[in-house]
Amino acid sequence: MQNFVYRNATEIIFGKGTIAEVETRVPRDVPIMLTYGGGSIKKNGVYEQVQAALKGREVIEFAGIEPNPLYETCLKAVDLLRNGRVGFLLAVGGGSVIDATKFIAAAACYEGPDPWDILRSGGQQVKAAIPLGTVLTLPATGTESNGNSVISRKATAEKLAFYAGCVFPVFSVLDPETTYTLPLKQVRNGVVDAFVHVMEQYMTYPAEAPLQDRLAESILQTLIEVGPRTLAQPRDYESRASFMWSATLALNTLIGCGVPQDWSTHMIGHELTALYGPAHAETLAIVLPGVWVHQLAKKEAKLRQYGQRVWGVAAAEAAIQKTEEFFHSLDMPTRLNAYNINAEEAAEAVRRRFTERGVKFGEQGDIDGDAAAAILRSRA
Repeated sequence: MQNFVYRNATEIIFGKGTIAEVETRVPRDVPIMLTYGGGSIKKNGVYEQVQAALKGREVIEFAGIEPNPLYETCLKAVDLLRNGRVGFLLAVGGGSVIDATKFIAAAACYEGPDPWDILRSGGQQVKAAIPLGTVLTLPATGTESNGNSVISRKATAEKLAFYAGCVFPVFSVLDPETTYTLPLKQVRNGVVDAFVHVMEQYMTYPAEAPLQDRLAESILQTLIEVGPRTLAQPRDYESRASFMWSATLALNTLIGCGVPQDWSTHMIGHELTALYGPAHAETLAIVLPGVWVHQLAKKEAKLRQYGQRVWGVAAAEAAIQKTEEFFHSLDMPTRLNAYNINAEEAAEAVRRRFTERGVKFGEQGDIDGDAAAAILRSRA
């Protein structure tokens, strides 16, 4: 097990009726910016609950944050925020809203000439951010309890990520009942997203970290158990609660402590979303099995462990097959042709972007442009 520093300062407020707790967590003496997406929170009662919790405070609303939030939209919020002397941000929605709000919080304090440099540098230039809290309505990304954010730029068809300790939410409210009205496709995507988050931190090579392995495997087993159930019974509170908590634990930095991490699936998937538009989780389901097959010799020991402990199969190849079957059981495609994406075209486009940036991913640092292209060609 490697040396590590564990950082997580987010207070999690979990359970039925907990949105009211916002009232005691948000400051009264500064204007608040409330951020959200397309307005679904006004249909499911969440907006009304949040407004009740914010009663008596000066609130500036910023709506219209997109799935795969756009840099251009975020900059509009930054302008509004600066003009309104905002001192706290409250993000209400799913991962896209929270990711955008993290970038807005950092960009508002950024002193450089171009806020896109925050993304270009992966967050290295972020020194300060306006504090923020969240009310999560779509479990998936784990962003409610970490310092990660992913932002897309429409003008250049880019999708980049950054990390900064100062954008960890101060608190996050997780009420499983707020998820009851989600479209099943979004729930499916959330299950797959959380599953792959675990895999990026787990499916590498043996690292003498038995506790971390078993923590990761327990989250995987829980998602396999409750994922199909919560799709079949959207108002089953216990299943939805277990899914929601699993998605948070999948990427709240705990299971990644002291172990090698991959993240090549995410980096390739980000390019597919930026270039062709499929949802984030949809790209992950396509790319993950391809990464495993491409890296089979280097990942075989861990794949066999995963297969034996989680699926009860002995061979690495069987573990890969079981994983694809699980995705299919959620009605999640695992091939590019399901989205009418030409594999050869996508392979060349992603190869070019990786090569131009000079980037390499994976726990071995060996997923370069050529490797990414080979992986995508295999996912036709």
